[in-house]
Amino acid sequence: MVEFIQQALTNPMIMYPLLIWSIFWKGLALWRSARMNHKGWFIALLVINTVGIFEIIYLVATRDRYHFLEGIR
Repeated sequence: MVEFIQQALTNPMIMYPLLIWSIFWKGLALWRSARMNHKGWFIALLVINTVGIFEIIYLVATRDRYHFLEGIR
């Protein structure tokens, strides 16, 4: 199993889309945490690398509050 994962991650056909996916979600989550002044979340999102899973969870969890704050501005 470990061998299969290592081979898959060295394959550019898998690695590049995975890299683009991760950068896209990380960018969105970092942007939102900066706009909402969540310094702790910003640092955690910057340091923890989960291929977009942690970032998506953060974006979903802060969706309502973000839209509320954007309506005030």
